[in-house]
Amino acid sequence: MDLQVVEQVAELGAWVAEGGVVVLSGAGLSTDSGIPDYRGPSGSARRSTPMTYQTFTRDPIARRRYWARSHLGWRTIGEARPNDGHRAVATLQRAGLVDGIITQNVDGLHQAAGAADVVELHGNLARITCLACGDLTPRERLAERLDAANPAFEASALAINADGDAELDDTELDGFRVVDCLGCGGMLKPDVVYFGETVPPGRVERSFALVAGARTLLVLGSSLTVMSGRRFVLRAAKDGIRVAIVNRGVTRGEPYAGLTVDAPLGIVLPNLVDATAVVSPVKTGV
Repeated sequence: MDLQVVEQVAELGAWVAEGGVVVLSGAGLSTDSGIPDYRGPSGSARRSTPMTYQTFTRDPIARRRYWARSHLGWRTIGEARPNDGHRAVATLQRAGLVDGIITQNVDGLHQAAGAADVVELHGNLARITCLACGDLTPRERLAERLDAANPAFEASALAINADGDAELDDTELDGFRVVDCLGCGGMLKPDVVYFGETVPPGRVERSFALVAGARTLLVLGSSLTVMSGRRFVLRAAKDGIRVAIVNRGVTRGEPYAGLTVDAPLGIVLPNLVDATAVVSPVKTGV
């Protein structure tokens, strides 16, 4: 890290060491786990339009194309493992410095790193829901069923998006078969929030409650382009709660932030853990 980043991390360490931190994480936190983000230096804007709830439920052809792409993309998302950034956040939570974690990610890597009580704003790709009966099943079970229904499917992804949707040539989608709910025959969907859907009110209310009780809102790896995450920064700024941002590249939250660090999260966050240990040895147990 260069001198400026070192100084910024030291300052952020002093903030975090006071406790009362709520983390808001985005796709940039998972890039070191092999999951590209949408807009940052480690990724690019996706080539295809994200699936909308309306299209998914009303257009059988679009739904079949989505499941073919998502089935292939799951091979990357499902095999991803937590990186040093996820582990650092979990360490800070165990130390009692992080009171809550709100994530826009659907990869489950916070929990895999040991974090608890994570608010998954947009759901989790590891779960499948039936739109008819509401039954929830593991993604692995659906993957096995799709493999069995499509033994000749050997497509190669051109790219993988952060939501697990792969970019594929349309010629490789021909003949892909979709399966339905084993219990009622209803339509299956990943348990994630699509464009055109609203985040369940309970998750939003819980997130706002966490922010309201925070001393610092720490944004990690989010460009804050969409209002789904930016609204929490706006609320924090309105309520006089400190906002700190660690992200590669510019974000739409910078006008509201008291501290920004433009550097790789996989380097900054482990150093942040060390910084809080130096500043607050009692709280971190060292």
